[in-house]
Amino acid sequence: MRKQACRSCKVFVDGDQCPICKGSSLSTNWQGRITFLQTDKSLIAHKMGVTEKGEYALKVR
Repeated sequence: MRKQACRSCKVFVDGDQCPICKGSSLSTNWQGRITFLQTDKSLIAHKMGVTEKGEYALKVR
């Protein structure tokens, strides 16, 4: 089964609810994957608006 990503914050989710924004709008239609270990030192994380470490989708439809 393909992983689900939250449509608003783009984090990959295992259950039925996003752990970051508490939303339930999830999608299996995503492209690209990036893992952030230190979001405070990452320019890409800053540009994406990511504040929590974890695995994120680059594009979610």
